[in-house]
Amino acid sequence: MTQSARPRGVFSPVLTPFTDGYAPDARRFVRHCRWLIEQGVGLAVFGTNSEANSLSLDEKRGLLDRLLDAGIPPDRLMPGTGACALPDAIALTRHAVTAGCAGVLMLPPFYYKGVSDDGLFRAFAEVIEAVGEAVGDARLRVYLYHIPAVSQVPLGLDLIDRLLTAYPGIVAGIKDSSGDLANTRAMIERFGARGFDVFAGTEAILLETMRAGGAGCITATGNVNPAPIVDLYANWQAADADARQAALNRTRAAFQQFPMIAAMKEAIAVQSADGGWRTVRPPLTELQEGQRALLGQALDALGFAMPGAERLAA
Repeated sequence: MTQSARPRGVFSPVLTPFTDGYAPDARRFVRHCRWLIEQGVGLAVFGTNSEANSLSLDEKRGLLDRLLDAGIPPDRLMPGTGACALPDAIALTRHAVTAGCAGVLMLPPFYYKGVSDDGLFRAFAEVIEAVGEAVGDARLRVYLYHIPAVSQVPLGLDLIDRLLTAYPGIVAGIKDSSGDLANTRAMIERFGARGFDVFAGTEAILLETMRAGGAGCITATGNVNPAPIVDLYANWQAADADARQAALNRTRAAFQQFPMIAAMKEAIAVQSADGGWRTVRPPLTELQEGQRALLGQALDALGFAMPGAERLAA
């Protein structure tokens, strides 16, 4: 993959629909991914808002294969492949790279806390070395996933520097979900000139990330509000860019009043007239009736709509 072909723009950790029995619903999944591609959004399947850590390795491989069999372009895919178990991370990364995905988004192994940078470096290096040996380094693009509030395993600047020095071109970028714009800017300033692409972890700071030289954002609400987010990415230098950013923030705030995954699934259920979209896999739970009403009122007040959402129904 050449430098010019590296992914940029807006990606979303695609919501995973489930059946009543909590099995992944591949039919709804493919439909949602097609709709997102039509909106100009790339597919960071198996991310946090995909309920990825509630999915087995076989379920992830099966869903990825269903997308590819359905004709979803692999160069629009950035699957999450990080795992606590090293063999799982290697197997899913190898599967994604062999399929031709644009890159992989990799959490650190996150169960053990307080681990050293040496340990984290070894974990990422083992995956890179194993997959590179199997498929060739030229096909491997790893995007680190920094989400310390959830993982409790931060990826510091010195660790990133060490990985980028050891694996230039392979360690291709990061999703910074720290929520700290200063940290995002520091990553861009320190590593941007070395071909390291920084994606904001939310559209709430997309404009400032682009102004600093970032590559775009990988954001949950790309699942439900894709076109306006893509519009800001494409027009971040426009005179009304700040107003566009403010509008995005109002929509995100409506969802953030509630558990985000359940709230986004509720919005799709309403917009598609398909109640099956509400199902989340335990330990998560669906929104309660009162929460559903409040979310609906907040979104109605914003004039929220998902054009074409009827195609997402089973």
